[in-house]
Amino acid sequence: MTWKRYQQYLSSVPEAGLTLDISRMGFTEEWLDSMEPAIQSAFSAMDALEAGAIANPDEKRMVGHYWLRTPDLAPTPATRAEIETTLSRVRTFAATVHAEGRFTDLLSIGIGGSALGPMFVADALGHPGTDKLRVHFFDNTDPDGIARVLAHLEGRLDRTLVLVISKSGGTPETYNGMKLAEAAFSRAGVSFAAHAVAITMPGSKLHQTAAGQGWLDVFPMFDWVGGRTSVLSAVGLIPAALQGFDIDALLAGAAACDARTRSKATRENPAALLALMWHYATEGRGAKDMVVLPYKDRLLLFSRYLQQLIMESLGKQLDLSGARVDQGLSVYGNKGSTDQHAYVQQLRDGVNNFFALFVRVLEDGGDALELEPGVRTGDYLDGFLLGTREALSGNARQSLTITVRRVDAHTLGALIALFERATGFYASLVHINAYHQPGVEAGKKAAAAVLALQQRVLAALAPAMQTVDALAAAAGSEDVESVFLILEHLSANGRARRGPGPAFSL
Repeated sequence: MTWKRYQQYLSSVPEAGLTLDISRMGFTEEWLDSMEPAIQSAFSAMDALEAGAIANPDEKRMVGHYWLRTPDLAPTPATRAEIETTLSRVRTFAATVHAEGRFTDLLSIGIGGSALGPMFVADALGHPGTDKLRVHFFDNTDPDGIARVLAHLEGRLDRTLVLVISKSGGTPETYNGMKLAEAAFSRAGVSFAAHAVAITMPGSKLHQTAAGQGWLDVFPMFDWVGGRTSVLSAVGLIPAALQGFDIDALLAGAAACDARTRSKATRENPAALLALMWHYATEGRGAKDMVVLPYKDRLLLFSRYLQQLIMESLGKQLDLSGARVDQGLSVYGNKGSTDQHAYVQQLRDGVNNFFALFVRVLEDGGDALELEPGVRTGDYLDGFLLGTREALSGNARQSLTITVRRVDAHTLGALIALFERATGFYASLVHINAYHQPGVEAGKKAAAAVLALQQRVLAALAPAMQTVDALAAAAGSEDVESVFLILEHLSANGRARRGPGPAFSL
């Protein structure tokens, strides 16, 4: 029965060497048929999105990441031209950098989609022996983390090219990283501007800074591409090209997957089937988590990339009509076979609150040494995947399996495109806006309020000890707890003194 079901429900993108096996999910043929009207509606919504409809009504924006790999689909000649011109500039810039031989290292400064996608591609395709530039990332505003990255670049800042990636130019984490990088370059006696490239919206604060200081170059971010779908824009293509990866193959793989997943024949459309399986597993309301289990070291960061793509897109309190729905799909994972010794025990025998997504890579790569007659290291890896899949199935744990031939630029592009479209389809199935992020904006506003309160607390500090309550009153805040937590951090870093009570002073 498993073999028959496997054959019946296997879906593929032969142009990308990719298959999706949904046979180990517990759906019935009747359930799949019952979802046909809903998925056909999702197809129509996707068609409208690709044609240039306002797909993000909150921000009155088109959503056009699919045009990045097929510019002919862009709704206007101007949009098509800006995609093609930017891509040509990326190729030329990378070729010039490589030909000049001035740089040995690349420092990419960004946050969220400006870091997770490029980091995933860099780790999946990179190799220390063949990369044309060694890549490093500032992807947080943690000063200790930034110092650790800078330590790797000690003595080489004069040969380090810096990318600063921010749509608005006002993203605090990216701005902070840029300023710390500037300071490090200054200490080393190296001109930051002569090593810096901006990727930003035309006319943004960052664009103005780059133009005013004479940075090496500025590349555009498009208003109609969200951060979590920007990896195949200049955001991801420039670092990939500078590392020496085949960005045309990345785009071609995505385009091939896009072409296949535009099919209105549900059984032939792996992105539609993937979205439907998410709906089935979670009852269309996030009832279970998705555990991503890629059995390949190069795909270690895949789950982190998918966390943002899926959870930022689908984690919504309100649906398109304004009704409260508390939607979402939680994603976590590491890699096989490390997970055999981490949490597979719980997946097999513990709480059944998940479904698994295996990613299988057929070509082993590396050393083909036989450990015993007919058995290689890669055989163990594949055996662990197949065995774990069977063990989960044997205890009523559901799973999906994506199989690819190898991890290369073409395959990576196809995987990115597959999950982007599946995410869009699922959002349509549950009637939410996949392309805005009000929760992220709420967090940013709350953080800004904390920092504003910190400024008032600092102004209220004096040489004499004052109680937290008194300092909160002086700062004009009734939130004494937040004032205490701010002072706790300040005192730990030598910016305030803590006394009994608790009380604080300068």
